[in-house]
Amino acid sequence: MPNNLSRNFRATLLVAIVWALSFVGNGIAVAEPLPPGVSVSTTPQLVGANDFGCVPSAAHPRPVVLVHGTKMDASAWETLAPQLQSEGYCVFALNYGGVSLLLDPSQIVWGSGDIVASGRQLATFVDEVLQSTGAAQVDMVGHSQGGVTARQYMKFDGGTDLQDPSRNKVHTLVTLGATNHGTTFGGLQQLSTLLTSLGLPGDALAPLAYNMAGAQQLVGSSTLVSLNDGGDVQPGVDYTVIATRNDAVSTPAENTFLRSGDALSVRNIWVQDLCPAATTSHIGLVTDPVPLYMVKSALDVNYAANSAPPC
Repeated sequence: MPNNLSRNFRATLLVAIVWALSFVGNGIAVAEPLPPGVSVSTTPQLVGANDFGCVPSAAHPRPVVLVHGTKMDASAWETLAPQLQSEGYCVFALNYGGVSLLLDPSQIVWGSGDIVASGRQLATFVDEVLQSTGAAQVDMVGHSQGGVTARQYMKFDGGTDLQDPSRNKVHTLVTLGATNHGTTFGGLQQLSTLLTSLGLPGDALAPLAYNMAGAQQLVGSSTLVSLNDGGDVQPGVDYTVIATRNDAVSTPAENTFLRSGDALSVRNIWVQDLCPAATTSHIGLVTDPVPLYMVKSALDVNYAANSAPPC
């Protein structure tokens, strides 16, 4: 009887958890790769971005490629893109990592697919940007998963050249709350551990809660282990890593900081280092004046020299 009770309890718990997870992420329980016949644009319309006729200026010779986060799309950059354009940059932003909803394949959720595949999508997009603008390199800004996807592209898909860094396609990477060393998603990772301790398939259920990309961003995932193996940085790239102490998504927030590289090429910065009273959240990293000021300062040292922090 106790064994039967235990089995019944676990079965009931499993059903309850799967039901609960079906409401995680705006009602998305399971997403599938894009099915045949479903065509969506990876180059969206966005004010301030994706003018493939843009000619880089002498002041800003490198186009800026913006890479959104999990379950987001290029509209995440509707604040930053026009600001960068007004500063004279050629700005580009893609949608990547699209999956279709299981119950409605016509509905696409971006930033949800395999990060390895997303890195290849980013590689294709960057090549298009370089070809159309005639630039030799790009600068990149990645929010949350976008920072990880950018690093995936840089390490594995041609974004950098380990043997000859002068041939790198990426000059500067700025990340905002990137899950560089994994996240517990505010403690939700403990759910998977709990399920496993109860003899339930915690690892198999994790993608239901987080989607594939989310599961790959959990602390200790094989994707992140591979990405960080041998060091966090690529030679010849300038890194600025921005975090906020109020981040409740990329947690613990200090996991975003890169752990290798020298102080000349890697700068790990809290938003609150610049403005101690800032209350920037994870999403606020792409909308708030303080982190966006930090992004523009990282892309151009003259910007900070000529503009006061918006504290």
